[in-house]
Amino acid sequence: MKFLPLPCLSQNRILVLVITMILTLPLQAQELFSRKEVLEDLDYLYESLQAAHYNAFAYTPKAEFDSVYTSIKNTIQKDSMNLLEITNAFQPLTSAINNGHTAIEFPIPLYVKYAYAGGKVFPLELAFENGRALVRKNWSGNESITTDSELISINGVPVDTLLSKIYPHISAERPYFKKAKLELLTFPRYYWQVFGEQAEFAVEIRANGSEKIYNLKAIKALDDYEMKRVDIITGSRELNYFGETAYLKPGNFSGDEAAYRKFIDSSFVAVKEKKSRNLVLDFRNNAGGDDSFSDYLVSYIADKPFKWYGDFSLKTSKFLKEHVRKERDTTNAFWRSALKHENGEIYDYDFEAHMPQPREKRFEGKVYVLINRQTHSQSAVAAAQIQDYGFATLAGEETGDYPSLYASIYSYTLPNTGIPVNVSKGRIIRVNGSTKEEGVVPDIPVRDHLLDEEDEILMHLLQEIR
Repeated sequence: MKFLPLPCLSQNRILVLVITMILTLPLQAQELFSRKEVLEDLDYLYESLQAAHYNAFAYTPKAEFDSVYTSIKNTIQKDSMNLLEITNAFQPLTSAINNGHTAIEFPIPLYVKYAYAGGKVFPLELAFENGRALVRKNWSGNESITTDSELISINGVPVDTLLSKIYPHISAERPYFKKAKLELLTFPRYYWQVFGEQAEFAVEIRANGSEKIYNLKAIKALDDYEMKRVDIITGSRELNYFGETAYLKPGNFSGDEAAYRKFIDSSFVAVKEKKSRNLVLDFRNNAGGDDSFSDYLVSYIADKPFKWYGDFSLKTSKFLKEHVRKERDTTNAFWRSALKHENGEIYDYDFEAHMPQPREKRFEGKVYVLINRQTHSQSAVAAAQIQDYGFATLAGEETGDYPSLYASIYSYTLPNTGIPVNVSKGRIIRVNGSTKEEGVVPDIPVRDHLLDEEDEILMHLLQEIR
């Protein structure tokens, strides 16, 4: 079942987006939208979220959702608004549902346009751990600010206050997941989105038991930030060996499935030839994707038939039906089921169990799976699946995403502004049937400090299994 992978902004992605923007520029002539158009789209968003989402009020009372809608409506007073202003106004309504898969996402095309126009951003990248905002990467040029230092405030505004203003623009079930998404899309980008361009920053830093204020200049978003950094999620694949332990990083569960399967097939052939006793599967910093990818990997470590869920159900609606008729193969049984049911109806859907690979192909040694707070969507669901079936031992830190969650998303656009909206049409219950509101909890807990190049989780595990 499709889980759209999270957006990221690698250098290649930026280049593709810029080319796309250039090619489609004549189609994007409307820079401003009238108050009437904005209010019409707000009403459309309000109604469509309730009709299309599997259960829009699973985590948020309807009265609270209505209050956010009314508040947004009351703030729309200008005669016209641009797309960034509208995005910023509408995001709090989607995030009020408190479902990470239902969102108006970070406005990547607008940010790319800003970056290529010479726009500037805040120069410190942050990680959020144990209630602290830690400097993860320092792009300011001021070497006095070291990684692992704590950011206390920016221009006199405490970090907690800044986060309270950013959070409404990030869809997630809980603050832990919001912070993970903020790490992923990065604080400098969200700071620009919410607070606009700023030339200078007085940052208060705590390090070695003392606090000091540094005056930093904004850096060029393109040349001094995007072109120098690598996103937390890259989608890279890797096969490596540490003594008698094989290490396999499958990458995101999306993209060219034939190429992915070829990589998995060849990796397990190599691991068998190497006669490795242990196998480590790395699901950390994984954007998720499609269960057909993850299930193919699981088939190499499974010793019995398996499914990626314990229970799976869907809600159809006129919005889903429009999407299916325009974008999907209506002869496919899964999509055809959405058209057969009445609008608003919730129904169960079952897939056939997957079979393990033939025994001579499977890995039959000890298997471990690495997870962290950046194990997203289908990668979290797959980690829970593996844990619940007893196929492997999990090591690392709790995932941001829940393994029993509202997902199986699709997208539609608002009629006037064209802003894309992701909405969850399905509910997935993990294999063991638990609906506890928590991420996938590892069997061997190890903190992933700063999400940096030092690999605490893998090193800890290798020490433990030697």
